[in-house]
Amino acid sequence: MRPVRADGYAEFATARAGHLYRSACLLTGGDTHLAEDLVQETLGRLYVRWNRVTRVGNPAGYAQTVLTRTFLAHRRRRSSTERATDVLPDLAGGADGDTPLRLTLIEALGQLPVKDRAVVVLRYWEDRSIEETAEAMNTSSAAVRTRCVRALGRLRALLGEDLGEYARP
Repeated sequence: MRPVRADGYAEFATARAGHLYRSACLLTGGDTHLAEDLVQETLGRLYVRWNRVTRVGNPAGYAQTVLTRTFLAHRRRRSSTERATDVLPDLAGGADGDTPLRLTLIEALGQLPVKDRAVVVLRYWEDRSIEETAEAMNTSSAAVRTRCVRALGRLRALLGEDLGEYARP
């Protein structure tokens, strides 16, 4: 096994860990413990392949792709249906005042099927193109477009057409 040269890895991991964690929380529907596990597994996989990742030229995009694929692989495992709790922990009231909206959105994302949730997070949270999303999910662009339409329809059904009641006054 070749030795890993981790030039710049620690700085990258420190800078991106928060963003990866937020994405993982959205992917997992608010399961913070699973999100932490996914981020750790993602960062571990990046470390092992860091030499190749730096040659790719977009370590942040590569990390997000690894996170998404790790999440999808985890959901395929039989043991992935185990959950410690269904209740989100009490969160400190943020200064931004949009906590009810965030909780509602996370709860609604958690009710979507796994691949639909991944498409919504990649397309609208990560602001990726259809092609980038298809590549990250290892599927076709047509499948991503179809999943986007269906997932947004399900979210509208779950949330209603107007989210104004959750927004700040």
